[in-house]
Amino acid sequence: MSLWSRIADAVSALAQGESLAAVFDRLRTPPERSVAFTIAVIALGAKMAKADGRVTRDEVAAFREVFTIPRSEEANAAHVFDLARRDVAGFEEYARRIARMFRDDQGPLCDLMEGLFFIALADGAYHPGEDAFLTRVAQILGLSERQFAILRARFVPDAIPDPYTVLGVDPDDDLDTIRKAWRAEVRESHPDRMQARGVPEEAVKLAERRLIAINHAWEAIVTERAP
Repeated sequence: MSLWSRIADAVSALAQGESLAAVFDRLRTPPERSVAFTIAVIALGAKMAKADGRVTRDEVAAFREVFTIPRSEEANAAHVFDLARRDVAGFEEYARRIARMFRDDQGPLCDLMEGLFFIALADGAYHPGEDAFLTRVAQILGLSERQFAILRARFVPDAIPDPYTVLGVDPDDDLDTIRKAWRAEVRESHPDRMQARGVPEEAVKLAERRLIAINHAWEAIVTERAP
């Protein structure tokens, strides 16, 4: 059974009245965690967009910013998004459930936030309402203000990103310390590491944008410090 078919089954169970807690309890262990991760991105993305009516081309296009969707699975993906849009559970409950699932590993939670940033910026703009939404989600997930600032700096083009913030280091750190932070981020962005954390193979696009941001930050710092 494909990822999208498994997700459609889970979201259909929600639509038929099964509790979010019961569905997420079934998805607690690998490899089903990838289903829970995807549902969280879908549901939170749909609620952030305040989708209404039928799934639009724009919504599907935004979702493609995060996931590779084969043509044979497009109908399933659209069905999942529409079910998530119509689900009565509030976004905070989805955030709490996924936070509990990954409470011992913040890596997947940061991956989730990156997926939401992708969706928020798919239309080329970042609205105050989206910022407030994502700030609240990050709080529920237990991410610190610093972690949120790092993620925001990698995605939001409202100013020239500070390379130190992008890498999560301080301007007073020596170059060797910064190099170690950069290499650690590169390792964590490898598709194999991401899949081990519960990110589905279909969402490895997340690594591409992250790698671009962290490599640009490292290059900017090296250039700035060149004699």
